[in-house]
Amino acid sequence: MADVVVYGFPVSSYVNIIRLILTHKNVAFHFHDLEPEMGSAGHRALHPFERVPILDHGGFRVYETTAIALYVDEVFADPSLQPAEPRLRARMNQWISSVNSYFYPYLTYHLGHERLIYPALGIPADEKVVAHALPRIALALDVLERELEHGGDHLVGDQLTLADFFLLPTMTGLGLIPEGQAMLGSKPRIANWRARMEALPSAMQVRAAVAPHFGKPVEHARRWVDTHRPHY
Repeated sequence: MADVVVYGFPVSSYVNIIRLILTHKNVAFHFHDLEPEMGSAGHRALHPFERVPILDHGGFRVYETTAIALYVDEVFADPSLQPAEPRLRARMNQWISSVNSYFYPYLTYHLGHERLIYPALGIPADEKVVAHALPRIALALDVLERELEHGGDHLVGDQLTLADFFLLPTMTGLGLIPEGQAMLGSKPRIANWRARMEALPSAMQVRAAVAPHFGKPVEHARRWVDTHRPHY
């Protein structure tokens, strides 16, 4: 049994951020699929706010993706995924915060749920939620395309950092949605960044693990209509 356990459900963007980071750093871990337990007392014992992921490292348990990612990068060996220079590290954290605040909420929480998660459950999409999200997604993509023009191969110059892994699952999800494909079609620098990221052995390994779950119903998401879905 691995000393590291990741708890979550397979298609969660935030869970897959942690799987990508661990895999890239060659850290052996066990993935515990919480799908049958989501919202249960057992889940609340792991995460009092009933979210994922949760990491257990030899009995030390931590939740919240940013906290987990920083812990993993600091505790486990190279390759380091944080810049040593303070200003570059600030840029990395700026991107992580942007993913959490501006990319994930609209690309995944709004558009992804309405186009991918709810239809797989037989729940009609709420087009008002989609309409609210699209201009905000367009803004986020414009910012990303512009910033990549002034940098290197990654979000923070030429160094692969935690920020790249934070953004990748959300962008992968966007690429599965017709509206997302249309918007991404006019963003060549984003396309180049995605191609570099998706060619990483760690990204290919995690994608292969997740692929069998694409398109399958996320049963606990039925509750999201009442608990997660925005109303406009």
